[in-house]
Amino acid sequence: MRQEERTKRAMLALADGRVFSGYAFGATGEAVGELVFNTAMTGYQEVLTDPSYCGQLVCMTYPEIGNVGVNEEDAESARIYVEGLIVKECWRMPSNWRARMSLDEYLKRNDVPGIEGIDTRALVLHIRKHGAQQGVLSSVDLDPQSLVAKARAAPSMVGCDLVSRVACRSAYDWEVGEWELGGGFKRPGPQEMRDRPRVVAVDYGIKRNILRCLTAVGFRVTVAPAGATAQEILAHRPDAIFLSNGPGDPAALPYARDTIAALLGKRPLFGICLGHQIIALALGGKTYKLDFGHHGTNHPVVDLKTGRVEITSQNHGFAADAGSLSGLAELSHVNLNDLTVEGLRGLGAPFFSVQYHPEASPGPHDANYLFRRFYRLTELFPRYGAQALEHLEAEQAAS
Repeated sequence: MRQEERTKRAMLALADGRVFSGYAFGATGEAVGELVFNTAMTGYQEVLTDPSYCGQLVCMTYPEIGNVGVNEEDAESARIYVEGLIVKECWRMPSNWRARMSLDEYLKRNDVPGIEGIDTRALVLHIRKHGAQQGVLSSVDLDPQSLVAKARAAPSMVGCDLVSRVACRSAYDWEVGEWELGGGFKRPGPQEMRDRPRVVAVDYGIKRNILRCLTAVGFRVTVAPAGATAQEILAHRPDAIFLSNGPGDPAALPYARDTIAALLGKRPLFGICLGHQIIALALGGKTYKLDFGHHGTNHPVVDLKTGRVEITSQNHGFAADAGSLSGLAELSHVNLNDLTVEGLRGLGAPFFSVQYHPEASPGPHDANYLFRRFYRLTELFPRYGAQALEHLEAEQAAS
């Protein structure tokens, strides 16, 4: 980046009093949120537009961000949900044939501020030692004491229902499949869509690539609002139910917990990220806040039944409490970094869930098979009912 472009000062202040000084990019202004770091080397546009990041200031650990610019196809929602972006260096002259604008311009158009030129390694080490906390990013107030006071006054993520800020307001159908080089996004024909089993995807902050993956494996997808009741979801006559990712504290969503508790066992169920945590609560388990969460594309997870290790994409600040789920569900996956719960399977009920993101975007595709597994569970359910998951696993073991 040309040095003369660094003209406007900006500051980042943490609730514990730590202050970083740098330069502004993106929109001029101020943003407040929980400060977290993401370890992905690529995929900054997908991170910015992931509704799960609502309420958060995101620090990218990779030192140079913005090289490939921004395009319409890689957005995971209709707008940016990150409150503010923190990088070592923002590259303003992208070099990629798909780029339509620079990262700097993208943030400006979405009224999202950024800060660059700070020691992001020092910031990440600070968060790892002291935990994720509230912060303020500003290019309009450069008084450290004022910014620290604002950070300390900001509400905690604990007890915060952010789903109501990001979820759809009414149900809609989705018919777009996965993207192919040279062909763009695939769309099944009308007759093919009519013949498919219907999945209702409950939107707690759903990413577009989740919907594409569900379509790609053979589902007809209807998206339902987070506040939909069990009766409203069943009124769509689904063959299966999917629970999406989303932001905030799962314990602050009693309406979601109660709805899923009423649906358990009635249809095959698959939940990821926040959807996984809501299943844990619906079973009678508990969740808790992690010190600094899991945000990135390189988190190792082991399948306890097969011993297979997957490198996964993750974005969450809360986790299911393993001890609270004893006898309620079987622990299926564990994080190899900190041994936190990464997956659950039903005991006498046709559901499974994972804490990570099998749809990736960004990230590796190691876990994409879970969407095919969900589709097969849906095929087996009419014949085997509550035992469909056991029959599915027997099939997989024999293959």
